[in-house]
Amino acid sequence: MSSWIGAVILPLSGLLLSLPAGADVKARSCSEVRQAYGAKGFSLADIPYQEIAGEHLRICPQEYTCCTTEMEDKLSQQSKLEFENLVEETSHFVRTTFVSRHKKFDEFFRELLENAEKSLNDMFVRTYGMLYMQNSEVFQDLFTELKRYYTGGNVNLEEMLNDFWARLLERMFQLINPQYHFSEDYLECVSKYTDQLKPFGDVPRKLKIQVTRAFIAARTFVQGLTVGREVANRVSKVSPTPGCIRALMKMLYCPYCRGLPSVRPCNNYCLNVMKGCLANQADLDTEWNLFIDAMLLVAERLEGPFNIESVMDPIDVKISEAIMNMQENSMQVSAKVFQGCGQPKPAPALRSARSAPENFNTRFRPYNPEERPTTAAGTSLDRLRIVWRTMQHSVTDIKEKLKLSKKVWSALPYTICKDESVTAGTSNEEECWNGHSKARYLPEIMNDGLTNQINNPEVDVDITRPDTFIRQQIMALRVMTNKLKNAYNGNDVNFQDTSDESSGSGSGSGCMDDVCPTEFEFVTTEAPAVDPDRREVDSSAAQLGYSLLSASLVCIVLVLQRLCR
Repeated sequence: MSSWIGAVILPLSGLLLSLPAGADVKARSCSEVRQAYGAKGFSLADIPYQEIAGEHLRICPQEYTCCTTEMEDKLSQQSKLEFENLVEETSHFVRTTFVSRHKKFDEFFRELLENAEKSLNDMFVRTYGMLYMQNSEVFQDLFTELKRYYTGGNVNLEEMLNDFWARLLERMFQLINPQYHFSEDYLECVSKYTDQLKPFGDVPRKLKIQVTRAFIAARTFVQGLTVGREVANRVSKVSPTPGCIRALMKMLYCPYCRGLPSVRPCNNYCLNVMKGCLANQADLDTEWNLFIDAMLLVAERLEGPFNIESVMDPIDVKISEAIMNMQENSMQVSAKVFQGCGQPKPAPALRSARSAPENFNTRFRPYNPEERPTTAAGTSLDRLRIVWRTMQHSVTDIKEKLKLSKKVWSALPYTICKDESVTAGTSNEEECWNGHSKARYLPEIMNDGLTNQINNPEVDVDITRPDTFIRQQIMALRVMTNKLKNAYNGNDVNFQDTSDESSGSGSGSGCMDDVCPTEFEFVTTEAPAVDPDRREVDSSAAQLGYSLLSASLVCIVLVLQRLCR
């Protein structure tokens, strides 16, 4: 009898020892899970009061659980939504950087162009009246083409500036030879002598260098901000794979099913899940960093050498000397044109009554900086200086923000997992959820990128199938980086595609409102070469082109007015 009693008591005592007092009831209660589940906005009708057998679970451990099938499905969808929001919130900084800075820079530069044109037009109409009105389309067309180029239009800057000087030569040639009548064909012949005769001296060549480099840099920079904005917006909208969703559910909400809603994932566990889910985004990092470096290089061009105040003083003298050269050599220029284009027909008697020598009774003298107008024209220049200084501060601000955006995509897992609302943190490695229970997470952390996820213990990643959407963004960045590098060196790249907007041989890219297409034929156009012995040209080559144009146009119209007196 005693042996039989002993045989019964021993197993019972072992069972009692294996179940500590009070642990049985507490472990099977789902009250904490019900409270946390309800706080998420879900109906409590889905959740049991006590743990149930977990054979029905498809993602979480199939042990005793507080989750029904419906709960697991809802929490799985919730984990997907939370992950998408986490990525979008974490990338908020880089997205707002490009959106706000693009808007600010674009507004400033457009305002510079508008102010320059309005200032010149207002002053010329008020001061020179009909003389300017009769020739205003030459200058209006110049500003129109500069604006069209900046906004992505199909404009070849070099050809456009050559055309401007040729048209100006035609107008001035008629003024210095009023005793003759010139047909359209004859004037076209005159314009062909612009480069050969150099009636304006070296100014067109220098101005071509300055305008080309300045506008290439400005347009390419604002297009770079556009591309960065679009890539950041698109990449931040993630579409997790089924394998990623399973891993997210297991990390974020399987603790609920185990009756541990307050236990957060281990930090290293979170990193492996995020590196698996964001493997393709991490592959964007290399090209993104090269793109940011190229943006910073062009920003350096915009930040210092384009200071309008450093341009105004020497340009006035150079332009006035160029116009004097045209005046002093007008007879030689006319003689060579007559030799090449033939003797023109005499003008009607009324027009020829004013002989050519009378047009030069007053010599044009160089500007003295101290004699600059202080009336409306002077105030317009002051407004331009204020806008340009503000724009310079904007470029400096953009540079600092761009530096902070480097490595942003490979850093996403680390940024997300250090959020205390997501993980237990690095200081609590023992009391965290490791995917199975509340304990330390032992697997090693994977490296960044798609190919490194082949042995990811948490996410099933097919490393043989890169995300085509991410690859398109990589190509868009690569195209833009190439263009930025060319812009830094003063060169433009033609983006030729089949659209009506950007077809042809101009310099436009047609990619202002969207990311540039990925299939392009690259044609590099170098800015005009600078003579090695012209150090002053090198130093001013990157200065703001439109401000030089404003100064030159003022001087040119002044001389036109004097020539016609």
